[in-house]
Amino acid sequence: MKILKDKKIIDVLCCPHCRAEMYVREEGSGVIACKGPKTHCFDLSSVGHANFSRPSQSGGGDSAVAVKARSAFLNKGFYSPVSDAIEKLTSKYLTDRGVVVDAGCGEGYYTMNIAKNGASVFGVDISKPAVEAASKRAKREACDNAFFGVASVYEMPIRDGSVSVVTNIFAPCVENEYRRILKKDGVLIVAYAGEDHLMGMKRIIYDNAYLNEVNRADLPSNIKEIERIRVGADILCEDNETVMELFSMTPYYWRTSKEDSDKLKSVEALRTEADVIISVYRAE
Repeated sequence: MKILKDKKIIDVLCCPHCRAEMYVREEGSGVIACKGPKTHCFDLSSVGHANFSRPSQSGGGDSAVAVKARSAFLNKGFYSPVSDAIEKLTSKYLTDRGVVVDAGCGEGYYTMNIAKNGASVFGVDISKPAVEAASKRAKREACDNAFFGVASVYEMPIRDGSVSVVTNIFAPCVENEYRRILKKDGVLIVAYAGEDHLMGMKRIIYDNAYLNEVNRADLPSNIKEIERIRVGADILCEDNETVMELFSMTPYYWRTSKEDSDKLKSVEALRTEADVIISVYRAE
């Protein structure tokens, strides 16, 4: 069993039920408990993650099939320029060696790249299959400074004002919750699709492929943006399996009619583009 050893991560956790501080119950134990009067306990799985979600949230997020497809595609390195840019920004603003929270971490591809330079990272996602995949990745890489938990990004088991950086990568941006957990002068890093993101794929699927809307309604409005960069990358899928992996990890998979999505099944190769905006906001 992979044990939570990183004290920095333990110190920012709080009980999702009573908001009390958390601790590892015994040395080498696979149980995290809270210091509240009811001592709520959370067992670590065999690969080291914990389930902090409420019963009403159970079963949400990406399916095991979607997680498998996204993991297979990302592991081929197509999004490495995006991942590296996020890691560099995180390192730039993590000046106090505090904790990074990856809100909506998915299978942990970006989380683990942030952790590779020694940052203490807590990845949160509502999808149990995604968190399990992320924890397996951390265990394979013998990474003790990355920990993953099942929880909603709308209500995370994290103490107020305790983390230095929040990353939010292709996931819902919940400004109030992220501001709650950030320290004063902490930063929020949001990565989202630019206008031309995956247009090559969209032109095959749709008769009228519109540019992506970059003025998302959920982008922060009450904290100051201090930096913005744009990352582009050329994606060449050389077989249909990779084409379908890419399609399966996008929101279009759920929004597209069967008639339109079937157009991709006969595509033997696809060239498209990654166009990603990364914005940095500072809490005050």
